Amino acid sequence: MTEKSAPNATMSGGDALVRMLQLQGVEHIFGVTGDTSLPFYDALYRLDHGITHVLARDERCASYMAYVYAKLTGKVGVCEGPSGAGATYMLPGIAEANGSSVCVLGINSDIPVAGRDKFVLTELDMKALFKPVTKWNAVIETPARLPKVLRTAFLEMTSGAPGAAHIAVPYDVMKGELDASEVYAYAQFNHFPAVRPGADPQTVRDTVQALRSARRPVFVCGGGVVLADACEVLEQVSARLGVAIATSISGQGAVSDRNPFAVGVAGTNGSTPEARAFMAGCDLVVFIGTRAGSVVTEKWCNPRIGEKVIGHIDIDAHVIGSNYETRFPLMGDARTILGQLLEEALRGDQVQRDDLLDAVATVKAARKAALERPIRSATDKVEPEIVVRALKAALPDDAVLVIDPGTPTPFLSAYLDTEVAGNNIVYNRFHGGLGFSLPGVVGAYYARPEQKCVAVMGDGSFGFSSSELETISRLGIPVTLIVLSNSNYGWIKAGQFASYGERYFSVDFSPSNSARIAEAHGIRAWSVGEDEDVQAAIEQALHFNGPSLVEVRVRELHETQAPVSAWMG
Repeated sequence: MTEKSAPNATMSGGDALVRMLQLQGVEHIFGVTGDTSLPFYDALYRLDHGITHVLARDERCASYMAYVYAKLTGKVGVCEGPSGAGATYMLPGIAEANGSSVCVLGINSDIPVAGRDKFVLTELDMKALFKPVTKWNAVIETPARLPKVLRTAFLEMTSGAPGAAHIAVPYDVMKGELDASEVYAYAQFNHFPAVRPGADPQTVRDTVQALRSARRPVFVCGGGVVLADACEVLEQVSARLGVAIATSISGQGAVSDRNPFAVGVAGTNGSTPEARAFMAGCDLVVFIGTRAGSVVTEKWCNPRIGEKVIGHIDIDAHVIGSNYETRFPLMGDARTILGQLLEEALRGDQVQRDDLLDAVATVKAARKAALERPIRSATDKVEPEIVVRALKAALPDDAVLVIDPGTPTPFLSAYLDTEVAGNNIVYNRFHGGLGFSLPGVVGAYYARPEQKCVAVMGDGSFGFSSSELETISRLGIPVTLIVLSNSNYGWIKAGQFASYGERYFSVDFSPSNSARIAEAHGIRAWSVGEDEDVQAAIEQALHFNGPSLVEVRVRELHETQAPVSAWMG
């Protein structure tokens, strides 16, 4: 337990909210002001608490900042906003965090309790609003309940399967008073996962025996491996038992691509034909920290239901067995269970699988050839692979990447090798809302200020969140933004091309010239449309001592050779 607050007789609710966040280890809050939040802001102004408040331009962007911050630090990310529209705007990031098992606490101030049912401006049932998109949520009815609710929120978020929480704090609760001795916190729940349960020992032994006996075993790793900080022990188990390692898109980074057992991304998006063929040839598949959903399993056709032996490691009991009959269910923390598997594996000899290593090497060689094939881009339209090549050559090994859906995802997940295993790549793969990476990279910077933080997005996504250019400029954050511009919602247009007879409808928009927009905000920018200019522009942007943006005019997604199975014939 942390130390209790100073023994004052009473404390205001607004002051108690700030002190509780301080005691729970919060160092950054991302948010937007509003009139119902004034007592909270006044407390942030007056008190000595060590918390940095980052003013965003809307609550959705603030919630994405908090999501990326939490994902990269393992600490609870906090976003805040006022009542009414401030709450409805915050929903996307809270929903994404909860679906991705990332601990984000959303805080909205609210109308006074005394004003309910009187048609007070911005009145809204916040508990009902946030219930479907949080692990736990509450509306604080009295000042005395505020400390207890905050403690419960942190406990709920960080124990068991991690997730998001939301609390609403009415104006009169923040203005009211409470006993200051109730303001204390439990430091154990400042990080996630706060509790690391292990699996049944007999199931662990059975799983190791099955991995030893399998002809071609593979681990399929999701974001849960990265969140659990299990990358190192994963590679140790793989090496000891001769198990290949594939990842979902969210799991990219769970293993270094330098590892001879690393297959790359599996599934319908970002996986090469050779990688999918490798997966089809595996006889034992162990999912780790992934829900085994539609993308990573190619709509449950790879592995095909009923044809493979399945194991599953996950901290969420509802995940295991949801989509596959699971012979080896291992419920618990990924790092803990992989440690159990390693301990059991060390009781026997190391397994040699030269044929498996040869098969993985074939996958790697094909992926490299696909990226490095001779490319002649159309005039003023660069192939996305050229951008990936430039990033591979220019990025530091420990660069942090925040990647939007759409055009960037298939190319970066397929071809941008992870040189160092770890928690350096962030996608929003649960709901996949556009406009994620531009605000998200702000959260990345505050999580990893000593590392180069880069956001990659399409111009459709840029349009969703370009207001946060002002935030980046105002704060002087030395992040780099890469915008792939082709003047349409590329993923949808590619679907209309592949499945709807090229009947394009409401997917094209005017060129936005993101470089000029960035320059208007005082951000150094480059705009390129020729292959030979891409490398130099990206290198200059990455080395610029301040915020920078590179706009690359790329070919429309449906005209590319995107590694997406539905579009590859």
